[in-house]
Amino acid sequence: MESRRGAPQFRLRFGLIVIAVVLSFFGARLVQLQGIDPKSYAAMAAAESVEEVTLPAERGDILDRNGLPLADSIHGKMIVADPFMTADDAPALATLLSERLDIDYFKTLTRLREGDSRFEYIARRVPSTRATDLISELGEAGYQGISLRDDPIRDYPADDVAANLLGFMGTDEAWAGFERTFDRQLSGTDGTARFQTGGGNRIPLGENTLVPAKNGTPLTTTIDLDLQWYTQRVLTQTLRQYRAASGVAIVMDSRTGEVMALADAPTFDANNPLDADEDDLGSRAVNEPYEPGSVEKVLTVASLIDAGKVTPRTKLRIPSSLARQDRVIGDWFDHGNIRLTLAGVIAQSSNIGTVLAADAFTPVELVGYLQKFGLGQRTGIGMRGETPGILTPGDVMTSQTKDRVAFGQSVSVNAVQMAAAVNTIANGGVHISPSIIKGSATTDDGTVVGTDVATESRVVSEKAAKQTAHMMERVVDPDVGVAPRAQVPGYLVAGKTGTAQRVDPECGCYDDSTSVSFGGFAPADDPRFTVYVVIHDPQGDAGGGSVGGPAFSKIMGYALSRYGVPPTGGKPSRLPTEW
Repeated sequence: MESRRGAPQFRLRFGLIVIAVVLSFFGARLVQLQGIDPKSYAAMAAAESVEEVTLPAERGDILDRNGLPLADSIHGKMIVADPFMTADDAPALATLLSERLDIDYFKTLTRLREGDSRFEYIARRVPSTRATDLISELGEAGYQGISLRDDPIRDYPADDVAANLLGFMGTDEAWAGFERTFDRQLSGTDGTARFQTGGGNRIPLGENTLVPAKNGTPLTTTIDLDLQWYTQRVLTQTLRQYRAASGVAIVMDSRTGEVMALADAPTFDANNPLDADEDDLGSRAVNEPYEPGSVEKVLTVASLIDAGKVTPRTKLRIPSSLARQDRVIGDWFDHGNIRLTLAGVIAQSSNIGTVLAADAFTPVELVGYLQKFGLGQRTGIGMRGETPGILTPGDVMTSQTKDRVAFGQSVSVNAVQMAAAVNTIANGGVHISPSIIKGSATTDDGTVVGTDVATESRVVSEKAAKQTAHMMERVVDPDVGVAPRAQVPGYLVAGKTGTAQRVDPECGCYDDSTSVSFGGFAPADDPRFTVYVVIHDPQGDAGGGSVGGPAFSKIMGYALSRYGVPPTGGKPSRLPTEW
């Protein structure tokens, strides 16, 4: 009987012990959660059920002077995965996604299986139509866990137009041009959305925090889209015709210094930059130094006139060659002893005549003027990688170097710098720092650039500038000048040719190639536009007048017509060129 009574008591005691153990376990766990480290455990629980999504900011547009988009953002989508829902079908999904989106299969597979995540990027900047078609295909195939988020795509509506200025974008960063230089202004600030999820679904009354994206600020340039397009086409045609290596063409507003077109060739399609050669992705107009050749002569003679050393009618005896210390200076054309006025020296582009006239200057005096024209220093236009060129300081310049600098050799420039120097003559002797940004903007190095901060400084007197312009009119005169093909029907044109030897960067010596150019303005008696064209390494019998002149004429004619500039009716210069 006692054994029978003892069995129930044993079971009761055993049950009480089990209950005590279980209660002790829960009690310990409760103490751990509420007493020892409650915050860390709460955070872990919340983290497992909170999803954070980036809300991409829309990048600011880059606009031409008339508000037309050179670069803008179009609707795009990011494709994202919830690995909790995609892991089981990951191999098949990765195959389909990699084929449709041209993305890496193995990276995609890893993201689809990510064990500790409910949100993984699969692809960025996917065109909306392509993305929605993909989601439809996945749905029809029965796959779940792939969704879309807004993700604006950078677009360049005119493809290659102004591409060397605009630069281009990577997936998440600016790689070149204005996109990179003004990235802080253009990029804006991404926003975020945080919300609680449960079982793969959003909890309606759970945590919900939204920080809206702040879109980027537009950047307005001084570029005229249509003029830029035309200038690029003329430049490209010229390169093809003369099988040249590269070239630059610039159109400036003579009165304001605003760059209305800046063409580089070869160029690239900003929507497909990786298809281009790396050398073609920058802007040679500011990055590539070269010797300007005889266009520089107008700076020399304007300076001499301003200093009271010469006049357009100064008489010079020009020998067939000129022996100077370390070398013999010659002209581009064969001649015996001839007699030219200073106007004739410019019209015929005589190196010898320019050197003889420049004998009135010391090296310090010549360099002082050229520096005021902007040579030897960056323009500060706001473009990356600008070269200041090379101008030997006057106090260490030899007389031999001075001779060569006077006609545009042994000195290097960038094309924007040279265009601004020629424009100084067009603007009555006042140099205006060139601008390519309307208003003002801050570059990535903190420099403020644009029309609002453009500077002006007088280089030569208005009289000296006008007399130089009159001499430049004779350059396009078919009877006495070397560039009649630079004329623009119905308008007075003032200009100057240039042909310079090119330096081989490997040996630091002149090779057999040349850079040919033409710079000028119109109407010559009331300048509205300044155009500068330079063609590097043209093939065949090519000079500044025969190659640069026709390109100048086409570009200038288009600019004058587009802006409705009427002919002035002025009479062309009749300055004597011989005596």
